[in-house]
Amino acid sequence: MWFVFALVTLLSWGVADLFYKKGANEKDKYSHLKTSMMVGIVMGIHAICMLIFTDMNYDFTNILIYLPVSLMYILSMTIGYFGLRYLELSISSPIQNSSGAVTCLLCLIFLHQTLDTISAVAVICIFVGIFLLGMLEKSKQKGFEELNNKKYKIGFVAFMMPIFYCIIDALGTFFDAYYLESLEQTPLINVTEATLENVANTSYELTFLICAILIFVFLKFIKKEKIIITEQKDRVGAAIFETLGQFTYVYALSGSSVVAASMISAYSIVSIILSRIFLKEALNKKQYAVIALVMLGIVLLGIAGE
Repeated sequence: MWFVFALVTLLSWGVADLFYKKGANEKDKYSHLKTSMMVGIVMGIHAICMLIFTDMNYDFTNILIYLPVSLMYILSMTIGYFGLRYLELSISSPIQNSSGAVTCLLCLIFLHQTLDTISAVAVICIFVGIFLLGMLEKSKQKGFEELNNKKYKIGFVAFMMPIFYCIIDALGTFFDAYYLESLEQTPLINVTEATLENVANTSYELTFLICAILIFVFLKFIKKEKIIITEQKDRVGAAIFETLGQFTYVYALSGSSVVAASMISAYSIVSIILSRIFLKEALNKKQYAVIALVMLGIVLLGIAGE
C-alpha cells in the first residue's frame, strides 16, 4: 500500500505546485506568508476533523515532541513560496525536489536501510532525471535571458531559495523517517501501530495552524495588511492539495522511507507538465525524454514494492 500512498502524494503535491505558482505575487512582499497562512488554516481544519472523527486518543504533548520535524517542513515550504515569487516553476521545482537524494543518503547512512536492485535502478533513474531536467531548464533559461534579460534574470537570493528548501526539507524528511520507522523507536507518546502516522500528521498540522494564526496576527495587526478572501483562491487550492498529499505522505514514508522519499521527490515532473499546460510553456524533446526516464523509475518502484 505504501506505493499507492506515495503515488497520491506525488500527484497531489504536483497539482499543489501549480496553484502555489499561480498564487505567488511578485509585487506582494508578504505573498509567501499569506500562502503559508492559508496552508496552515486548511491543515488545521483537517487536524481538528481528525481529532473529532477518529479515535486516535491524541496526546497534545506530541506537538512538542514532533516540533523539530514540523518546523523544518514549515520553514522549507515558506522559503519555497518566497522563491516562487521570482523563479519559474519549471526551474524551482526540480531543484527543490532533489531533496529526495539527500534524504536517501541520510537514510542509508544513519538508518542502515538497504535497497534491492530494482529499487536502486529506479532511484537512480529518478535522481538522474531530476538533475538533468534542472540542467535543461537552467540552460533554456539562459537562452531566454539573451532575449529578455529583465524577465528571466535570476538574482542570487531568489536562486538560493529552492536550494535552502532542498536541504531543510531533506532534514525534515530524514527525521520523519526516524519518527515513523517503528512503534518501538518512535519518541511519540500514546501511539499504536494503527495511530502512529495519524498522530505524527496531526501534530504537524496543528503546528502549522499555530503558525498560521501567528502570521495572521502579524499581517493584520502589525503590518496592517488587507487580507481579502476572494484573492486567496489559488492559495486555498494549493492548501487543499498540499493537505491531501501530506495525509498520504506519512503512510507512504512508514513503509519504505528510502524508496518512498525517492519516488515522491519526482512530483516536480507533474508540476512541470502542469505548468506547461496551464502556464503555456513548452516542453522540448530532451525534456520529454527525461520525464520518460523518471516515469520509468516510478514504474520500477511500483514493481519493486509488490
